[in-house]
Amino acid sequence: MSQSIAANPDRLLPADPGTRSIARELLGRVQDLPIISPHGHVDAAVIEHNTPFPDPAALLVSPDHYVTRLIHASGVPLDRLRASNTSEPDSRTVWREFCRAWPLFEGTASGYWLRTQFESVFGLDQEISADTADASYDAISARLREPGFRPRQLFKDFNIEVLATTDDPLDTLASHAAIAQDPTFHGRVLPTFRPDAYLNIAHPAWSANVDRLIAAAGDGATGYTGYLTALENRRRYFVDHGAVSADHGVRTPATLKLDAGAAAKLFDRARSGRATAQDRDDFEAHMMYQMARMSVEDGLVMTIHPGSYRNHHEPTFQAFGADTGHDIPFSVNYTEAIRPLLQDFGTAKDFHLVLFTLDETVFSRELAPLAGFYPSVYLGAPWWFLDAPDAMLRFRSAVTETAGFSRSSGFIDDTRAFCSIPARHDASRRIEASFLARLVAEHRVSEDRAHELIVDLVDASPRRVFKL
Repeated sequence: MSQSIAANPDRLLPADPGTRSIARELLGRVQDLPIISPHGHVDAAVIEHNTPFPDPAALLVSPDHYVTRLIHASGVPLDRLRASNTSEPDSRTVWREFCRAWPLFEGTASGYWLRTQFESVFGLDQEISADTADASYDAISARLREPGFRPRQLFKDFNIEVLATTDDPLDTLASHAAIAQDPTFHGRVLPTFRPDAYLNIAHPAWSANVDRLIAAAGDGATGYTGYLTALENRRRYFVDHGAVSADHGVRTPATLKLDAGAAAKLFDRARSGRATAQDRDDFEAHMMYQMARMSVEDGLVMTIHPGSYRNHHEPTFQAFGADTGHDIPFSVNYTEAIRPLLQDFGTAKDFHLVLFTLDETVFSRELAPLAGFYPSVYLGAPWWFLDAPDAMLRFRSAVTETAGFSRSSGFIDDTRAFCSIPARHDASRRIEASFLARLVAEHRVSEDRAHELIVDLVDASPRRVFKL
């Protein structure tokens, strides 16, 4: 590796020697604390069955849209990086493309995470490059074949205590049940209720999904009544299987309160295929209100992830499907959009609402003031395009003066890449140490208090916010 920038103990810490020294001490307080991951996309079945990881490209390149999008931007066709409807590239060929493109990742969050993984997880002793492509592929492949390099052992080695998955409302959650009942497994793998495809009537499978939902859990009721009943029943099923949150990936954070009659008419228009674009927006906004109402009743933490224009490039979507690198952020309005929900539930006892954004401009202007008043509202950690070192520092600077430290969710890794989890959490801990060290150096927070705050941010906050 390039002399160990990935192994340097001061990576991501402040350049100023005095502030860096304070940050080192703060990092030392939390560096070995267990990982709490309350939102992510690892498949529970992989942990249940202790499934061996695939080859290097299938593990680290092809499924990771952070990686493939930047290589594609340099002119490499996506069909040389991941499977399309008509072809699937050879794994070693994909890896060679990645290694040729490795210089593109300097300065990026993906480059930081990958370099950390190569150093601390895979033990590579040489820098990734076009010249070392085959050697690094063989070295990682050998590591993947080791008996101890399996999800369950890595779960332990990574010091993961809690890992939440993201699951379809009609999932049987059999893998979660099997893990929970396995006396040899000592971590917690929790399901998360993710109903997007059942709430968004623009989803191509929405009507078919609703049919299945009502048939499975509607208690014999039909129409809008059966639909709400089925959602409530499935949420309770998730709670019974250990879920602590319901996650919502919506286009905007809009919420809308409709009376039952108006909502039923809107539902019926959608079911008959007569819904307008405004109907689609209104129905999703109303269902966000209903999801909050259900969270107040069943206790699931409600998390909202808005602001992404999904599948921006239609030809790529048609050839490669969703989550292939062309989801693009846009600006959002939280203050007005979320108000109908907060009018009725913002001060409800034990309701927790975690608000995320891809639009940095709302951190200080809207989200921090909302979290600084409503007992229910918590600030979701920088997410997706923003879970990068400088962006995480900007987040902490933007929200703290208004909302303090107590109103944030703790770090959210939001990853499908299991082997990146420790790298992402380590980066977050270093950023929190850096920010607090600056406040200490500027005599704005005492050093003793900073040591308490960093433990709260890393460990107590996610437990508190996600009711762990």
